[in-house]
Amino acid sequence: MKFDLLVPCRAEVGESPVWDGPANRLWWVDGPPGILYRLDLETRALAHWTFGRRLGSIALTPDNRVLLALRDGLHLFDPHTEELVFLVHPEPGGVDNFLNDGKVGPDGAFWIGSAGIAPDGGPAGALYRVLPDGTVTKRVSEVFTSNGLAWSADGKTMIHSDSRGQWIDRYRFDPATGEMSQRRRIATPGPADGRPDGGAFDRDDCYWSAGVSAGCVNRYAMDGTLLARYPMPALAPTMPCFGGPDMRHLFVTSLRRKDDATDACGHLYWTTT
Repeated sequence: MKFDLLVPCRAEVGESPVWDGPANRLWWVDGPPGILYRLDLETRALAHWTFGRRLGSIALTPDNRVLLALRDGLHLFDPHTEELVFLVHPEPGGVDNFLNDGKVGPDGAFWIGSAGIAPDGGPAGALYRVLPDGTVTKRVSEVFTSNGLAWSADGKTMIHSDSRGQWIDRYRFDPATGEMSQRRRIATPGPADGRPDGGAFDRDDCYWSAGVSAGCVNRYAMDGTLLARYPMPALAPTMPCFGGPDMRHLFVTSLRRKDDATDACGHLYWTTT
């Protein structure tokens, strides 16, 4: 599998690619400077908006707005009017965490995780379920860097990972209620394997995980068996996303580490599966 350069954006931390099928567009972010990108796949027209604070992830809404997981909480953004409306902060009260990986689940809620380290060195992050009216429920505690959210095609299996904790967990998921059960740890990839960053399911219900520490994308079976490891041009891929007219394109964001970045790092890549 060969990954080609799609957009040379030189992101600090490229993240959260989201495919907009009806519009044939891909959205993604550059986290630390808070930049939102939008690419028209047919015309290759690129648009961007800058928010001046960390942007962890995004989701698209039925009314053509974008839900932004900013440092100061979840906001709804209208790209046409550029109106930004605060919705809720899952961790109010000055907690020194930041919002990280987030996606809309089969239940219609926005699932958003945080990242943080407690004063004693333990995990301070969590995973939350947020309803459209702003109601927040904590679902998973004691996470270093919440990541890897993805659901199977039938919506009945959910994957959640911890990049710093180096684990990938599988849950039974109820797409009608958003209830999680039967938690099982299916993989514990370390630095040489590719610590788990963002993830996505394919049409065969295999889980693709960005191996941020090993310059690869890993494909796992539902039970955690490693099926394949695909090297990337970038040293630190961050998140895969399926899209394109036939949903056979795999888009992958990446980051640039200050100590060992190459000219291939920080860009948006794609391939055909």
